[in-house]
Amino acid sequence: MAKRADVLEFAVLGLLHETPMHGYELRKRLNATLGALRAFSYGSLYPCLKGLVARGLITEQAEEPGATGKRSRIVYQLTAEGKEHFADLLDESGPSSWDDEGFGVHFAFFGRTDAATRLRILEGRRSRLEERRTGFRSALVRSRERVDSYTLALHQHGLESVEREVRWLSELIDDERRRETPADTPAPPDQADTNTTNTTNTPAPGHPGAATGRRASARRSTANNQKEHP
Repeated sequence: MAKRADVLEFAVLGLLHETPMHGYELRKRLNATLGALRAFSYGSLYPCLKGLVARGLITEQAEEPGATGKRSRIVYQLTAEGKEHFADLLDESGPSSWDDEGFGVHFAFFGRTDAATRLRILEGRRSRLEERRTGFRSALVRSRERVDSYTLALHQHGLESVEREVRWLSELIDDERRRETPADTPAPPDQADTNTTNTTNTPAPGHPGAATGRRASARRSTANNQKEHP
């Protein structure tokens, strides 16, 4: 299972891969990226940044103070080692990439992930949720007669939520597979058809119709001569 610190590290590296940022801007971008997917603790950001600096994955540099005299801000930037590590994280498609902690951040950076890895993560996530759906259904059957209506409604809500996500994942998987299938291209015209274009149906020499054709041509030529020299 992915640790929350690992998920935050992945998100920070991904955002800094786009452009250098100072801490406040990075906090806002993290909230926009991860806020809808999971709870984000701002208190964990700066220890994460310090750890990434210590490992040489990012650098920190103070901005020049502005004309207003405000305190200079620290700008964080990805190093070459950080870019390489981020690429390695994008390639991960094991269980940690589709569990509850890791799936959201991996999905947020699907635009930079190769198609085969995206498909493995989506299929892994769907498989995990299908197992969870089976568990919800079994729990509903076992507890239907033993729990009150509110607990039963909560179980039903959980089942419906999982079923919605399974349907959503199935649609995404179908889209990925359609992108992998090349569109059908029209076959080139048959060579025989090309060679016969704009040709006459003149019988070949030796064909039974060749002599008949010559006699008909001779008669037409004689008739024309008679018209010209009565």
